[in-house]
Amino acid sequence: MSVLSKLYAYLYLRGFKVWISYKTNAALTMLSWIIPVFTYYFTGTALGNKIVSVLGGGSYTAFVVIGLAFQGYVSSTITTVSQRLRNEQLYGTLEYYVLSPSGMLGFLTYSSLWGFALNSINMIVILAIGFGLGVRYSPSGIMTASIIFILLLLSSFGIAAISGAVVMITKQGNPIAFFFSTFTALMGNTVFPVTALPWYLKELSYAIPLTWALQGLRESLLEGVGIGALSNIIYILVAFTLITLPLGLYLYTKAFDKARKDGTLSQY
Repeated sequence: MSVLSKLYAYLYLRGFKVWISYKTNAALTMLSWIIPVFTYYFTGTALGNKIVSVLGGGSYTAFVVIGLAFQGYVSSTITTVSQRLRNEQLYGTLEYYVLSPSGMLGFLTYSSLWGFALNSINMIVILAIGFGLGVRYSPSGIMTASIIFILLLLSSFGIAAISGAVVMITKQGNPIAFFFSTFTALMGNTVFPVTALPWYLKELSYAIPLTWALQGLRESLLEGVGIGALSNIIYILVAFTLITLPLGLYLYTKAFDKARKDGTLSQY
């Protein structure tokens, strides 16, 4: 089975066709992308002076647009993998993926691609709305932003693997996916700067790759800051990747081996 065939199966057949078949859910999903942008836009308009003072004079709309455009990659990649594993357990089809040419690591990789594809559409929509609301992006920062974005995806993939490992063992209840889908919007530098948080939450937010990535993405996309000036953020994201990716794949493989040995791979 070629890579293109796998991409077609996972992205189009298993991803897009299933997603679009539930038209109400698809429409609500797209609304969930759009409405927060306007919500925070009007929040920034109403509380503009107070928020801008925290931001050091920057645009709150621009701050939120970048945050919302990229935060979804983290939460969606992590929750998509865990949800897919959980669904296949419920359907009793997880063992078929084990026996397929893709294997369990292929299942992990290709399952995360649908979340990536859906959030790429989400990102484009949000950035376009931001542009319509007056946010301007710097072409000179695209290369730096691309490097930061790739590192964010790699570190998120490692966390997604850890989340998948938890699902294979616990079956129900996934604190990893819950945290990254719920709290990263509040503590990940998404809709307000981490400097506005209490000190104990601020320290916790710095342990999240998204916090650093959004800082770098804002400076590169909005101000055109180059690689040299953002090297510290890039190094930090590299460190996150070197920790989360090997650890995630190791725990995912170990959890799979344990579930297969115990005969609980498809139990739910």
